[in-house]
Amino acid sequence: MSEEGDSQPKKDSFAALRYKDFRAYIGMRFFFTFAYQMQAVIIGFYIYQITKSVFALGLVGLCEAVPAIGIALYGGYVADKSEKRKMLLVISALVLFASLVMFTVTMKSMGPYIHKGWIVPIIYFMIFLNGLARAFYGPATFTIYAHSIPREIYPNGSTWSSSSWQIASILGPAAGGLIYGFYGITAAFSVIIVVLLFSIVLIYLLRSYPPVFVPKESIWKSLSEGIDFVFKSKMMIWAMSLDLFSVFFGGAVALLPVFANDILKVGSQGLGIMRATSSLGAVLTMLAMAKFSPMGKPWRNLLIAVTGFGLSIICFGLSRIFFFSLIFLFTEGAFDSISVIIRGTIIQLLTPDHMRGRVSAVNSMFIGSSNEIGAFESGTAAKLLGTVPSVIFGGSMTILIVTITYFKTKKLIPLSLNEIQTPVEA
Repeated sequence: MSEEGDSQPKKDSFAALRYKDFRAYIGMRFFFTFAYQMQAVIIGFYIYQITKSVFALGLVGLCEAVPAIGIALYGGYVADKSEKRKMLLVISALVLFASLVMFTVTMKSMGPYIHKGWIVPIIYFMIFLNGLARAFYGPATFTIYAHSIPREIYPNGSTWSSSSWQIASILGPAAGGLIYGFYGITAAFSVIIVVLLFSIVLIYLLRSYPPVFVPKESIWKSLSEGIDFVFKSKMMIWAMSLDLFSVFFGGAVALLPVFANDILKVGSQGLGIMRATSSLGAVLTMLAMAKFSPMGKPWRNLLIAVTGFGLSIICFGLSRIFFFSLIFLFTEGAFDSISVIIRGTIIQLLTPDHMRGRVSAVNSMFIGSSNEIGAFESGTAAKLLGTVPSVIFGGSMTILIVTITYFKTKKLIPLSLNEIQTPVEA
């Protein structure tokens, strides 16, 4: 561990940032997320412009979620027993390759060489490769985060890590929508490729993290240990389940291209602003939480935050005025950011070092791919019910899920952060 920050005051809002490895970690995560979020915006809008199909938008999420979920447990197993920096370099190289292919097939100059009917299938396959990378990326970064700072400042680190992710989620979609709108998709993909290269440089600045887990039994037994650990922790399994089902039904973000193009009629520039506004609400709230922690009564605050998230989704679906839509997207992002920090802190505190990769893999199956599964649900529901009714339905189901969770977890509501059982290090 770096010697920086060893004597930081207990309530230092910048405690985590005083560690060199943590700064490299959030910088790497920032650039990777920026590129990823930018790509999500331009691909969603590009595919909708070509197909005019909400179901095609849903398939974007499904193509990424299937591999991300399908091999998530194996990704966690590999992360536990592998050197993390090399693992991240391989992952980043795969994502860079996928972006280069999409950059090539969407270039207008490639029209004579690539049949138009092949463009969307090729993009879907590249998104599938991104899903494969995601299955390994989450467990690797989860472990690096845990070793970059001391356990006692995990809540502060979670705030800064989530803020880095959210700032990238503001700038990425905004840049994607604006560059796509003014300069075209080729220019947008050029920026994505450059930003991914910055991320790879920062990975080189990370320390080498040797594995703390050496498997002594079969891979299946090792994987089952991670699953058993999660399902035996009531707080952990309910936190994951709450996020899974709320995002599954509240995944209105996947339909933003439809709102931007057909309902609010603000084009790709408006789409970038809409995506960025949600993340702006999240990052401003997270910066506030660096000073005012939501961890006093974490479970109570988590239920309140997810309820606010569901109500914001319903109000967004009902809005026909761009300004009001932005307000509801802002509050949706703000409430979501509170739940992200609470869940992230709880899971980090409850997970022993030798199981971080496998627990993160289970978490990825619940949370990491819930956005993509939610995107598929939103696209399917929009096709069956219509765009606006599907969003209102999703928000209503989110509130129903919170209500069920409240009655199932009443004993967790009065617990403070200090009362959460932390594991003994292996």
